[in-house]
Amino acid sequence: QVQLVESGGGLVQAGGSLRLSCKASVRTLTMITMGWFRQAPGKEREFVASIRWGGGSTDYADSVKGRFTISRDDARSTVYLQMNNPKPEDTAVYYCAFRPRNRESADYWGQGTQVTVSS
Repeated sequence: QVQLVESGGGLVQAGGSLRLSCKASVRTLTMITMGWFRQAPGKEREFVASIRWGGGSTDYADSVKGRFTISRDDARSTVYLQMNNPKPEDTAVYYCAFRPRNRESADYWGQGTQVTVSS
């Protein structure tokens, strides 16, 4: 069982910035792909971004490409999501994902952190 603890959520103004963190209860994230998903009220959970181990190649949803950046610190077992220029439509609960697959599922999920973007 892997525990994921997200932090950094809150209220941010549109055009500002916010950084989410997710710490995993593993010694290292080496060889682990990590990701972020989100779920807005009344909507299904959707893929936001993922980062592979090794070279750290990244994948982003079109809606956040160019604004959000996912990164990782394997030694700290932590993955980050830097949210720049957020928009009101980015308001959602953001979930950290351990070994996401096909932009739909994951082996483990965090409890989620609320991000609210005000206009």
